[in-house]
Order: sequence, then C-alpha cells, then structure tokens
Amino acid sequence: MNEIFSRSARLLGSGSIEKLEQSTVAVFGVGGVGSYVCEALARAGMGRFVIVDNDVVSPTNINRQLVALHSTIGMRKVEVMRARILDINPEAQVVAYPMFYTAETAGEIALDEVDYIVDAIDTVSAKLALVERAVRQNTPIISAMGAGNKLDPLGFVVSDISRTEGCPLARVMRRELRARGIAHLKVVWSREEPRVPIDDGETPPEGRRQVPGSLPFVPSVAGLVIASEVVYDLTGICKSTKGAKQ
Repeated sequence: MNEIFSRSARLLGSGSIEKLEQSTVAVFGVGGVGSYVCEALARAGMGRFVIVDNDVVSPTNINRQLVALHSTIGMRKVEVMRARILDINPEAQVVAYPMFYTAETAGEIALDEVDYIVDAIDTVSAKLALVERAVRQNTPIISAMGAGNKLDPLGFVVSDISRTEGCPLARVMRRELRARGIAHLKVVWSREEPRVPIDDGETPPEGRRQVPGSLPFVPSVAGLVIASEVVYDLTGICKSTKGAKQ
C-alpha cells in the first residue's frame, strides 16, 4: 500500500484502500463542488479518474474552486484538476475531457469501466442525460443539487431525491426524472432555502435568470460529502461501523 494513504488505512483498513486504488470514478463538472470531490478522492487513494468539464478558470471562480488561482486563470479546469490529482498521487490515472456533456456528446465519453459517477453539473438537461445513462448501464451515481445562494455549510443532507424539499433544482430534477420513468436518485442537497443574491449588474450566463452567489465554505462541503459517499459505497463501509474493515 502506498505510504501516503496510511492514515486513511487506519480507519478504513488496507483492503478498502486497495479497493479504491482499483476503482474508477467519473466526475462531471470540476467547479465549486466537483473540484473538492476530485481533491478528496485523490487524497483517499482513488486509482483512476475520468473528469469532464468544458469551462476555463475565470477570476470569479477564485473564491470557491480549488482549480482557480491567479496562476491558472484562462486554463482549462480539467487540465488544472488533472495536474493537481497527479501531484497528490502520481500513480493515479486521469483521463480529462474538456467538453460539455450533453445527450448529443455522451458517446464521446467511455463509461463502461467506470465504477461510480459523480454529477456536479450545473445545467438540468446535462444532469438528466447523465442520470439516464447511469441508470441505463446500472452504474452507481450521486448528484449534487443546488449549492448556490446558500450560506449554511451544515445544511447538506444525503438522501434519495424523493425525500428532498425546498430545493428548486431537486424539485425540477424530481419532476423530470419521474417523467422519464426514474423514481430514485441519490443526491446531496441543502435544507436551507436559497437566498436572493444582490444584483450588481452582472449579466447572467445563458439559461439563467440571475448570477448566483456562492461562498468558499458551502459548495466545498457538498463536494466533500459526495466524496465520502463514494468512498463508503465503493468500500462497503458503513459510517456507523465501529472499527476498520480489513
């Protein structure tokens, strides 16, 4: 076992670390939520990553995204994230797709050997296309619901989407998934009602009515929660279990 994961092995057991080293996770979206998912999974010992994001780093990303620094402005987020993962664990394998995931582009990304899918995408249509694909090929998936316009990092909950309440994104996703015959989806969502951001005159991105506000300590927590669920699901460890699983 790689020495850098020895502290994790004290809690998870060496068998779980070996399981993670042999596993592949696909992370769609490496922004405020997704970058922390990748970071935590890399430090946990995930062996192979498929990361997908079409965006480049902008100054407005610096307040909340691990990939965003003054030195990385203008660079593709997936390339920055790839370099960061390999700097954490040089033995990891990282396949980066600098593209926007849609139903039309889905065929460009091979997911047949992926053990777990993380949906940290912003747009509803892309999230729906990814969930449909995961269900079709029977690959475990967890989706991030809205983290923008929230203040409370302790408000996040892991549940089936059928149990969400007060989250506008979850409400839309639930309705659209039901229309597609999908009744269940594991999600991370916040019980906090979204705030109305202060209008500073910035033009909203295409498809949005407003520019959302976001803080360093909210989407990051959502990403870390998602990473923990991936680790526990892949290793079969229950969070309430006493002692390590060997």
